[in-house]
Amino acid sequence: MILAIDQGTTGTTCLVVDEAMRVLRRGYAGLPQHFPQPGWVEHDPEEIWQSVLAAAGQAGLDGVDTIAIANQRETTVLWDRATGRPVAPAIVWQDRRTAQRCRGLDPNLIRERTGLVCDPYFSATKLEWLLHEHGRAGLVFGTVDTWLVWKLTGGDVHVTDVTNASRTLLASLETLDWDDELLAVFGVDRELLPRIVRSDDVVGEGELLGRRFPIRGIAGDQQAALYGQGCHEAGEGKATYGTGSFVLVHTGSDASPPPRGLLKTAAADGYALEGAVLVAGAALQWLRDGLGVLGAAAESEGLARSVDSTGGVVFVPALTGLGSPWWDADARGLVTGITLGTTRAHLVRAALEAIAHQVADVVDALPQRPAVLRADGGATANAFLMQFQSDLLGIPVEVAAERETTALGAAALAHGRGARVAVGAVYEPRLSRDAALAQRTAWSAALNRSRT
Repeated sequence: MILAIDQGTTGTTCLVVDEAMRVLRRGYAGLPQHFPQPGWVEHDPEEIWQSVLAAAGQAGLDGVDTIAIANQRETTVLWDRATGRPVAPAIVWQDRRTAQRCRGLDPNLIRERTGLVCDPYFSATKLEWLLHEHGRAGLVFGTVDTWLVWKLTGGDVHVTDVTNASRTLLASLETLDWDDELLAVFGVDRELLPRIVRSDDVVGEGELLGRRFPIRGIAGDQQAALYGQGCHEAGEGKATYGTGSFVLVHTGSDASPPPRGLLKTAAADGYALEGAVLVAGAALQWLRDGLGVLGAAAESEGLARSVDSTGGVVFVPALTGLGSPWWDADARGLVTGITLGTTRAHLVRAALEAIAHQVADVVDALPQRPAVLRADGGATANAFLMQFQSDLLGIPVEVAAERETTALGAAALAHGRGARVAVGAVYEPRLSRDAALAQRTAWSAALNRSRT
């Protein structure tokens, strides 16, 4: 059996999965985020590790013979090689502190070499910032997968897989190896970097809760979800609805640069086009924690259905800038159309609709719209959101029966098989195309205002 660790932005989930890809047990531990300045988002790397220990303890290790890892991508950790202690907080993928630096990069070099864009979302400018602040003598870098493998192996193994490496701005998409010209751009020495391995490689033996296990199956969370959704052929795509929302469409072995507004990234078994929505479920979290207008996450669907529309309210949740297809680090959140009749139900409904609109923006940017969108992640439990997504796109949305597809994808890599998780609910479009177009037009008008 596999213990699949899904280390995410707001918590860690651990699933115990058998050879038939059935989830036998699960555990979860929350992970606090820290916001020391506007636009800054950090984790304590030791808190990341403690969340893994807590979630694994809940799931239990009876019968487990292998560990697999899926992880939040781009989040950047720097630690001391000798002691294994972090020298600074981890800079989270949502962090915007390096926006000014990104404006000074050569967008053509970045695009052609990495398939990515000059945005603070990615790891290299985060690492460059950390090295400037803390020096580089005796230090090592890793994304969260690297940090967890280091912790599991007691510092014996320093690796990252191809999917995570492809998100750093430091690796060539064509060769899937560190690129000397990019390393020079960011002032990064090779000895800081982990060795790049295949997503299904056995990378070493680790110790967890007093027991030892081989570690096999590592992928960034979105590529793990793509694999778990059974998207192994060109044109097959999925959307994951979590803190952010991420649309990936498999492109087979095609490593050519992506269309404008999209990313090209390494998949676990090839390449994929990607659109990254930076704020999805995080918008609901902000309504709950920041404004206090929302209780439990499950409350959002009931509130949305309690009104027949948003009452003209449009919420653009550019709380950390805009990702695909706009890539505007300076965009800011915006709520329009508020009147004396606006209630929290209208605002919550507008937040849910905004998630679907952002995903639709990505799908509209694809060279070819998929025939069906496979969906996973925690927010797929919200039937209102999934139906509205299908209505906007005009295609069916198939929701995975097991929402933790990210962890299942890592388990599938560890098993060495490309099995797809079962389909649960299927949502067919109900809204007329004229009505959907009117919704899209109102959204576009508000989004343009958020960028001025």
